[in-house]
Amino acid sequence: QVQLVESGGDSVQAGGSLKLSCAASGFVINPKYLGWFRQAPGKEREGVAVINTGGGSTYYADSVKGRFTISQDSAANTVYLQMDSLKPEDTAMYYCAARGGLILDRRWMYSNEYPYWGQGTQVTVSS
Repeated sequence: QVQLVESGGDSVQAGGSLKLSCAASGFVINPKYLGWFRQAPGKEREGVAVINTGGGSTYYADSVKGRFTISQDSAANTVYLQMDSLKPEDTAMYYCAARGGLILDRRWMYSNEYPYWGQGTQVTVSS
């Protein structure tokens, strides 16, 4: 059974940092893409950052470039999201997502490309 288990969400002050973790298990073949999406109340789910686990290519939303860093521990099938210089607008539920097959690079931010999802971890940034 495929499982994505997130951890690391918390409440922080603006300008602070958090590191999210997502441990993937149960895949017969390791997923090609692991990444993070977020959803704030009343808003659609949006792509934050994704990593191609084979080639190591990374993709970021413009709103987090330069502040967030996605990385992976291939041996542990775990993906991380280091979030620095957090802003109140980063407040959301953060979800880990995984996909087995290849997709066009420009499709990385579309949530419907990812069949596997974690339960989410809450990040709250106060001003």
